[in-house]
Amino acid sequence: QVQLVESGGGFVQAGGSLRLSCAASGRTFSRYGWFRQAPGKEREFVAAITWSGGRTVYADSVKGRFTISRDNAKNTLYLQMNSLKPEDTAVYYCAVRGEGDIRIPVIPGGYDYWGQGTQVTVSS
Repeated sequence: QVQLVESGGGFVQAGGSLRLSCAASGRTFSRYGWFRQAPGKEREFVAAITWSGGRTVYADSVKGRFTISRDNAKNTLYLQMNSLKPEDTAVYYCAVRGEGDIRIPVIPGGYDYWGQGTQVTVSS
């Protein structure tokens, strides 16, 4: 079976930090990504990484503040979030793509499996 379990969300003040984790099981995948969805908005891309080479892509809104990484031995994905802003408040989802491509997908349709999400709330 394929299972993705996010953890690490919570409440934090503006300017604070959180680290999200996504533990994958069942198999390994070629691309691992983070998305987020705020109330009343569509799911948006945050960051992604290739499993073999560690190549990364970030949304402009989080560049310089968020860092995506992975531990291949544990099949675990991370998102270090620094300098958090109230507009970062959302449910954060990890997602994986089973097969690689020359490009890293930045839309939800480019991924095959999704976690249940973890809530991140940033207060002003």
